[in-house]
Amino acid sequence: MPFFPVADAEASILRRPFNNNISAGYVFGDSTVDPGNNNFVPTLFRSNFPPYGKDFRGQTPTGRFTNGKLSTDLVASYIGIKEYLPPYLDPNLSIEELITGVSFASAGTGLDPLTAQISVGSVISLPKQLEYFREYKTRVQSGIGKKRMEAIIKDAVFLVSCGTNDFVINYFTLPIRRKNYTVSAYQQLVLRNLKQVLQDLWDEGARRIAVTGLPPMGCLPAVITLYSENAVLGRGCIEKLSRAGMEYNQMLQNELNSMQGRLAHLGAKITYIDIFTPMVDMIQGLGKHDFDEVSHGCCGSGFLEAGFLCNPKSFVCFDASKYVFFDSIHPTEKTYIRLFLASLPVIDLMIQN
Repeated sequence: MPFFPVADAEASILRRPFNNNISAGYVFGDSTVDPGNNNFVPTLFRSNFPPYGKDFRGQTPTGRFTNGKLSTDLVASYIGIKEYLPPYLDPNLSIEELITGVSFASAGTGLDPLTAQISVGSVISLPKQLEYFREYKTRVQSGIGKKRMEAIIKDAVFLVSCGTNDFVINYFTLPIRRKNYTVSAYQQLVLRNLKQVLQDLWDEGARRIAVTGLPPMGCLPAVITLYSENAVLGRGCIEKLSRAGMEYNQMLQNELNSMQGRLAHLGAKITYIDIFTPMVDMIQGLGKHDFDEVSHGCCGSGFLEAGFLCNPKSFVCFDASKYVFFDSIHPTEKTYIRLFLASLPVIDLMIQN
């Protein structure tokens, strides 16, 4: 694995490791990978206003729920596709921009269909994101022809990052699902829906698919605030939520390994990206020495603010790179860089011919 200094990762990385021939990147999921699709749908789950984007090019709030780039921007840049992965719903995208890949992700969504419905306003469900992907293929085909469009899809990388909202917002905060599902039954439900998403992507021509696991959900500042017995002084992680994520991740890994085994002879590269371990290291392990603050966000009090509660009137920390979280749920660009660097061996495996 090539050594990759962080300063380098922050720069534009438009060279091609392994002389890869990856044609495009396509992303599905939630706010961890939404570069601004929610700017174009009627929802309160938005971040297209300061202080979001305060360290992005031109201090622009793009709709990314962080101060700078997302991991998916860093991945696209590292592979050599382009510097930023834009939102599919941006009406100003050129055919050239579309061809090299887009994100269909939507903040607030989940793998449980109920999660997208209970979000404030209408966010884009995973089935709807897939519908947009089919529409995307039709648009690209009319621009460059069917054969070229299919070749692009075949040589593209697909990334799915979703599930945190299902557990944090839906299962553990609202009573509806808990009435009918144990934690383990709910993990199965979420995983079943993910399997359907992966099957649909496969049917649409995806061959290289990476799926990120869940983070240590009990360490999200908003979760600590809601569940801690003393939200001000007791800022330790909430074990039951992190444990639910760890168990789900194990089930997810087993599922992805089994899919890879079944489909390898057809050219599949289906892999798991672990974000749980590097995040635990940043919050509780040796990595925490690189941060001043691991249990509050940089925006506002850092306890609960996210989305419209983190806004131009909010107090904002001076240096977001000293924080693991930018708001009470979402990582800072520095954390995304660390997660990207931790996932490099998997990305390298995906893009090698």
